[in-house]
Amino acid sequence: MADTPSASAPTGGIIRSLIPARIDRLAWAPFHTRMVLALGTAWVLDGLEITIAGAVGAVLNKHETLGLSSTQVGAIATVYLLGEVFGALLFGRLSDALGRKNLFIVTLGVYLAGNALTALTWGNDTAGLSFLYLTRFIAGAGIGGEYAAINSAIDEMMPARYRGRVDIGVNGTYWGGAIIGTLGTYVLLNHVSLNIAWRLGFLIGPIIGLLIWRLRRHLPESPRWLVMHGREREAEEAIARIERDAESSGQTLAPLDESHALEIRPSSRHGYLALLRVLLRHMPARSTLSATLMITQSFLYNAIFFTYTLVLSKFYHVDAEKTPIYLIAFALGNLAGPLLLGHLFDSAGRRRMIAGTYILSGALLAICAWMFDAGILNAFTQTLAWCVIFFFASAGASAAYLTVSEVFPLEIRAQAIAVFFAIAQCFGAIGPVFYGWLIGEGTDPGKLFIGYLVGAAVMIIGGVVEIVLGVDAEGRSLEHVATPLSAVTTRPRATRPRATG
Repeated sequence: MADTPSASAPTGGIIRSLIPARIDRLAWAPFHTRMVLALGTAWVLDGLEITIAGAVGAVLNKHETLGLSSTQVGAIATVYLLGEVFGALLFGRLSDALGRKNLFIVTLGVYLAGNALTALTWGNDTAGLSFLYLTRFIAGAGIGGEYAAINSAIDEMMPARYRGRVDIGVNGTYWGGAIIGTLGTYVLLNHVSLNIAWRLGFLIGPIIGLLIWRLRRHLPESPRWLVMHGREREAEEAIARIERDAESSGQTLAPLDESHALEIRPSSRHGYLALLRVLLRHMPARSTLSATLMITQSFLYNAIFFTYTLVLSKFYHVDAEKTPIYLIAFALGNLAGPLLLGHLFDSAGRRRMIAGTYILSGALLAICAWMFDAGILNAFTQTLAWCVIFFFASAGASAAYLTVSEVFPLEIRAQAIAVFFAIAQCFGAIGPVFYGWLIGEGTDPGKLFIGYLVGAAVMIIGGVVEIVLGVDAEGRSLEHVATPLSAVTTRPRATRPRATG
């Protein structure tokens, strides 16, 4: 390879490294394809889980299955959500401390175990119900951990020129999982005994997880994480492995100037106390930006998605068994947005695209709200309108996760993702309750009209905050977007928080 040594330790425990620059100079290689396939399934699995849980809820009410009450069925989603929050916080901390690879293997295993055990639930007595809730909590914890560990790994091993489109596209595949879950449960619930069908539904995710288990095991640890933790020999082996893969695909790697090197002094682990110091004392603007983007998109999505079928059935009188068709259309619009618009977040820029998608989706929702209140829409045109709105909203929501992942230092990256994910989930939980109350028995569209205007305003606020506080991270190295806490010297950078213990 045409390169200078990647890392060295001259004196005083300081490491001088070219690893970030070596990652960012790469063109797309087979390694990057394998990484996206192996790690990107996290969002597919989450979309799958949410959809399946919603689809089988009514089935679990029936006596031939578990005979649960509506309250007990509703609690399944709540427990899963709590598991996601717990898993994100726990595994986010461990990912920063123990490494990305260790955790994206563990979190997948936790998810697989939780889902497989859910299928073994035997009844609605105290023991059976406790077992069901425990397994859903475990599955949620696995998925929550996936968000923190995998977003970090993808961004740290992806060249800067591709980071935006890849991260946004991967986050958008949540809706691919929703489509798989909808089709899978529709087929199972209509062609297999109900008491077997719902159990098989919860096994769809583990089957997909097992298929990508081997791919994950053969991915390297993040070279950035390794060198920041003083493990320069392992970091060199990891980056050399990635470069060999790139060269085998025909790339020629040009030499790098030593001026691109980063000097760091590896320090002790940084826990949540250190994270809070950085978020609140050293990076309040970025913390405000991240919280706003995450909360606003979560509120809107949970509000619309979890009451989607209620609107169709109560206001448009769509039969319950036909609602999956409309759900697939909605999911396709959400999936298309990140995949088709993702490259613009790298070329046109983060600030323009995030603000634009948030504000445009909010404005379109306000127009749709007026049309709904005026009685202009039917089930088909309402679904079409939602598809257009969420084509843009989905790309913006995916970019919210990208923002949190790239604007904070590497040492606390996974923990930052976990904290803002947890905050977003908690605020997002308000949406379904609020909109469910507005829908009521479907007799007063005026109340829901006001609710839609609230959702539109929330998204527009997110876009305005992005205009004011957004970070122009497109095409820039992660270390220049947010200087590592352990950095000694770097090239000019946007933000350098003081290292805290």
